[in-house]
Amino acid sequence: MYDKREECGIFGIFGDPEAVQKTYFGLHSLQHRGQESAGIASSDGEYIGCFTGMGQVSRVFRSGRGILERLDNPIAIGHVRYSTSGSANPCNAQPIMGEYSRGQVAVAHNGNIINASMLRDEYEAYGSIFKASNDTEIIIHLLAKPTHVCKPDPLGHVLNHLQGAYSILFLFSDRIEAARDPYGIRPLALGKTKKGAYCVASETCAFDTIDAEYIRDIEPGEIVTLDKNGMSSRFFVTPGTSTPAHCIFEHVYFAKQSSIIFGESVHEVRKRCGKRLAQEHPVDADIVVPVPDSGTSAAVGYSQESGIPFDMGFVRSHYVGRTFISPSQDLRDLGVKLKLQVVKEAVRNKRVIVIDDSIVRGTTTKGKIKSLREAGAKEVHMRVACPPVKHPCFYGVDFPTREELVANHRTLEEIRDYLGVDTLGYISLKGLLECVSLPADHYCTACWSGQYRIPVTAVVNKFSMERHQMQLFDDIEL
Repeated sequence: MYDKREECGIFGIFGDPEAVQKTYFGLHSLQHRGQESAGIASSDGEYIGCFTGMGQVSRVFRSGRGILERLDNPIAIGHVRYSTSGSANPCNAQPIMGEYSRGQVAVAHNGNIINASMLRDEYEAYGSIFKASNDTEIIIHLLAKPTHVCKPDPLGHVLNHLQGAYSILFLFSDRIEAARDPYGIRPLALGKTKKGAYCVASETCAFDTIDAEYIRDIEPGEIVTLDKNGMSSRFFVTPGTSTPAHCIFEHVYFAKQSSIIFGESVHEVRKRCGKRLAQEHPVDADIVVPVPDSGTSAAVGYSQESGIPFDMGFVRSHYVGRTFISPSQDLRDLGVKLKLQVVKEAVRNKRVIVIDDSIVRGTTTKGKIKSLREAGAKEVHMRVACPPVKHPCFYGVDFPTREELVANHRTLEEIRDYLGVDTLGYISLKGLLECVSLPADHYCTACWSGQYRIPVTAVVNKFSMERHQMQLFDDIEL
C-alpha cells in the first residue's frame, strides 16, 4: 500500500547515568524513521547487554517488563528499523551483537551496504556462519577477521571494505565509535547534554527530546570516538577526496521538520521548496492543502508565495500501523481513508491545491484525490515538492521496483490523467537543488536523475541475502 518507506534511526550516548532511558526517548523521537523493530544495547564498561524486538519502541520496551531496568548502564546505543536489507524478521532487529577476539561489540546501522552480498559470499565460502539476512552482520565478521584485527586502526580498515551508504554506531565495552561513509549519504549528528555527556543521532530532533545541544554533523569518512577521555576524531579516508553525496530525499520526506539535516533546517528547506513550486507552477485556486506530515512545510511556503490561504484539508491518523496489507483495491482505498481523512467543510466547492512531498507508485495519491472529489472539491491541482521519481534507490531507501514507479513509464500528462487531477506540477531538479544551501554536486539525486555516485554493479534489493531455509516470522508477541 505504501509508496516509500523510511529507513532506520540510530542513537547513542556515553557516560550518562540515565543513558538507557535517554536512548529510549531518543529512539521515540526517531520512530518516524522505522517502525518494524527496535533495540537497545548498553555497557557497564566491561560487559554489553542487548535487547531487541519487533514493533515500535513503546511496544518493545513497554512498561512492566523491567527491560530498561535490566539494561541500565551509562553507555548505550539504540536502533529503530525499517528493513531496506533483510526481511522483517526478529533476527534482523538491531543492534546486532557479536563477540570476537577483541571482546563484545554491538552494531547499529542506517543505510545500505551495496557490496554486502559479495562480502558475505566470500566469508561463507571460508566457513563463516551468519545468523541474519541483513547487510549489517557482515561488519562484525569483517571486524573479527585475524588479518584485520592486527591493523593499526582495525575499524578504519574494516570501513574501507564497505561500499554504499552507512552511518554506524559501534558499542564496545568501554566506548562508542560513530562512523559515516565517505560520501555522507545518510545523516549523523553529534550532540552534548547539559551534564557533558556526548551523544550521537540520525537526526537532531533526538537531541531536543533529551535536552541536548547539537554540536555538528559527523563528517563523511570520519570516525568519532566517545570514551572516558571525552570525544576524539579520526578519518578512515583522506578528507576531501570524495565529493559528498547527501541524500536530498532526507529533506524532502524522511527527516522530521524540527531536525537539522546536513547543516540546515528541514522545515526551512521544505518551505523554500513550496515557494519555488508556487513560482514554477502557479494556479488560480481557493486554498492550499498539505498532505501531512511531510507536505505541510512545503504547503506553508506555497501559500506564502502565492497568497492563497493555507488550510488543513486532510487529517492524518497517527494510530494506523505501517504493515497494513490489502488483498483488493477496495480495501486499499479504505486503508487510505483510514490513514488520511478529508475535512469536508474545508474543501467542499473549493478549488484545491494539494501539496505532497513526492509521488512514487501513485496508488495512495490517487486515493487521496478520489477522497477530495467525493468530499465535494470543485477542482484539484496537484503540486509535488520533488521531481518525478524514476529510478530505484540502492543507498537505504525502500522504493518500489523501477516498473512500479509511476513516473518511470508515463508522461506528465499520463500521470495527471492516472491520478485524476486537473493540473499537475513537480518542482524541477534545478529548483529543488536551489532550495538547499550546499553546492548541487554535494547531493545524491539518483532517484530522479539516474546518476548513481557509487556504481551499482548488481541488482540490490532488501531480499538479496535471504536464504530459502530461513523461517520468516510475523510480528510476534514477545
